[in-house]
Amino acid sequence: MIEIERKFLVKTEAFKNEAFKVVHIIQGFLNRDPERTVRIRLKDNQGVLTVKGLSSADGLTRFEWEKQISESDAKALLEFCEKGVIDKLRYEIKVENHIFEVDEFFGDNKGLIIAELELSHEDEVFSRPHWLGKEVTGDTKYYNSQLSKVPFNTWDN
Repeated sequence: MIEIERKFLVKTEAFKNEAFKVVHIIQGFLNRDPERTVRIRLKDNQGVLTVKGLSSADGLTRFEWEKQISESDAKALLEFCEKGVIDKLRYEIKVENHIFEVDEFFGDNKGLIIAELELSHEDEVFSRPHWLGKEVTGDTKYYNSQLSKVPFNTWDN
């Protein structure tokens, strides 16, 4: 139940040609407290309830618990979420032995593209695809819970 994840900005849209799967995600937050974030997702037509704990100091690890729920339950719970819904397409790209999940955001976060990579251990070696940019692991402004409060289009870029 401990998630080890690294996050990166994406330099180009070349990843789209390498994707083997694309999923539309609508996501809201019942609670955005950093110590216990509670998220509702609708991934195409499947609901997911997720609880995440406080990140480690370097942002690499944190507790994560997920449970699939019905589409109708997810839609009902999204109505109770705090203001600021995330709308994105998630592309899955296989790079050697790893799967990168690349999120292209829409709405108030349009223009932001972030790649995430889950690892088995913190010092795991992985290949960096040519479209991968600056690492932003641990920078909380790139967390979905923060993007729902302070969207990308409000930043001073």
